[in-house]
Amino acid sequence: MEKRICLLPGDGIGPEILEQGVLVLKKAFAVSGHTLHCETALIGGAALDAVGHPLPEATIAMCKDSDAVFLAAVGGPKWDQIQPELRPERGLLGIRKALGLFANLRPAVLLPQLAKACLLRPDIARKGLDLIVVRELTGDIYFGEPRGLSVRDGKRVGFNTMIYDEEEIRRIARVAFETALTRRKKVCSVEKSNVLETSRLWKEVVCEVAKEYPDVELSHLYVDNAAMQLVRDPSQFDVIVTGNIFGDILSDEASVITGSLGLLPSASLGASKPGLFEPVHGSAPDIAGKDIANPLATILSAAMLLRLGLGMPEEAAMVEKAVQKVLEEGYRTQDIMEPEAHLVGCKEMGQRVCAHIAA
Repeated sequence: MEKRICLLPGDGIGPEILEQGVLVLKKAFAVSGHTLHCETALIGGAALDAVGHPLPEATIAMCKDSDAVFLAAVGGPKWDQIQPELRPERGLLGIRKALGLFANLRPAVLLPQLAKACLLRPDIARKGLDLIVVRELTGDIYFGEPRGLSVRDGKRVGFNTMIYDEEEIRRIARVAFETALTRRKKVCSVEKSNVLETSRLWKEVVCEVAKEYPDVELSHLYVDNAAMQLVRDPSQFDVIVTGNIFGDILSDEASVITGSLGLLPSASLGASKPGLFEPVHGSAPDIAGKDIANPLATILSAAMLLRLGLGMPEEAAMVEKAVQKVLEEGYRTQDIMEPEAHLVGCKEMGQRVCAHIAA
């Protein structure tokens, strides 16, 4: 079997963490006897500096011609003064749109090897944390029209429009229910239907879709309560489905309580391939080039790429087990360092994961 992957290193620590993710992918392919072809393209600030745009047409074409897209990170203070339509983050939003990616899956799992790193009280952490946030990507306040800046009655005004149609809601709800069928069969729909018309439609459509999945338990929470419950008792959640802006916030909250953003992967999927796979953290330009970045979120994103992007679940499990084995042996990067653990850099962490895949 041959597969083609488009690599998008991006900015900051992006190139160095993606190098380790690719190293792991290549080892998984080699061990299983398959062939991997990788091509690299520009995105974000790197693309802006090179060709004057955060998402060149050549990058879009290369991504569309791939079986999966593997992205590291975009952005940084270097480009803070760039006009909004050319900021590096527009490259990420643009490639999601170009590939028709509407569902972002962000798992938040507290690995037993890193229980001490959890930011929750020990009695809460002991109950466990294993959930996934299914976030809608293409609608909501980030993309709704009208939007803009204006002057009204002599005062500056900024405005954005929160909007969803029922088909956008229906398709993301189905992703959530299908995901729940592979897990503990629980979906919590998060919205703000007590004050927002958009959320009232959201709740109605999710309830309609739930009838197609009688084996899945559906619950509802307002977004403010959901944010509180994630800290109070995250063990109650299996799959959380929500809109773009609520999902952006809640998935970051769910991620960080596990101890480090450097551990958590994500997948963005559409109705057809390719999907896009990336760590949830940012570009961390302050530590770029110092070999201290944590590559595990990128490596675990590679596992999601194998499972969800390429249909290679055995190879994905191989990568995930290798990560856990390295952590069991006590190796840590700076962001998750613990007393008596062995401090390693970005490259060594990737190499140690690879060694366990070879085994």
